[in-house]
Amino acid sequence: MPEPTSDPLAAVRSGYDRWSQVYDHDANPLPPLEEPHLRSAVGNPTGLRALDLGCGAGRHALWLAAAGAEVAAVDFSRGMLDAARAKPGADRVRFIELDLHEPLPFDQEFDLVVSGLVLEHIRELDPFFAAAYQSLRPGGRAVLSGMHPAMFLRGSQARFTDPDSGEVVHVGSLPHSVSVFVMAALRAGFQIADLQEIAPDAAFAERYPRAEKYVGYPMLVVMSLVRQQANPKKPVGQWQ
Repeated sequence: MPEPTSDPLAAVRSGYDRWSQVYDHDANPLPPLEEPHLRSAVGNPTGLRALDLGCGAGRHALWLAAAGAEVAAVDFSRGMLDAARAKPGADRVRFIELDLHEPLPFDQEFDLVVSGLVLEHIRELDPFFAAAYQSLRPGGRAVLSGMHPAMFLRGSQARFTDPDSGEVVHVGSLPHSVSVFVMAALRAGFQIADLQEIAPDAAFAERYPRAEKYVGYPMLVVMSLVRQQANPKKPVGQWQ
């Protein structure tokens, strides 16, 4: 077991390194609830250059590549990246070990940015949204998801049970509000094409019992954003 650390970011990385051993089969309802909404928002990625920010075990990067996108995928957890690289089709993805709190080495290189269930782990959202914006070509799109802040009111945050020790491991989540997501996107220069607050229904809860207590209660936020053809650099609130 890793030694305790007072560095919150190191604790998140260590938590995801441990989670990588069971992430794909620990019955977490958030990924299956999110995936159809994120994929629908992305649409057909064939021929696009795509960047997956916080790729984890590769669940978005791999389907994008299989669908014909040219994909780069970034994460700071070596355990998650190792899990992703071990999966079929991983040879079609360029995986990069990088902390999203650090500057990204991309400048208008991508047509699409995706980021799944990452926003709640980012300390300062303005630099993150600005980096996503800068990574996109003019007219490019970003589809981002995060745990809905209402989940924190129910005492829920990203966590898993270590199968070896039985310990419930909290990997570190921050309760950013939906308005904070929105304003960070606008300050970066994005136009908001769509914003969904997603709750599970009874049919979903039958398949994923851990979601039963959240039926009708928002668990996810999914944002669809567009980088303008030219950034007018207007102050937030000027819509003309």
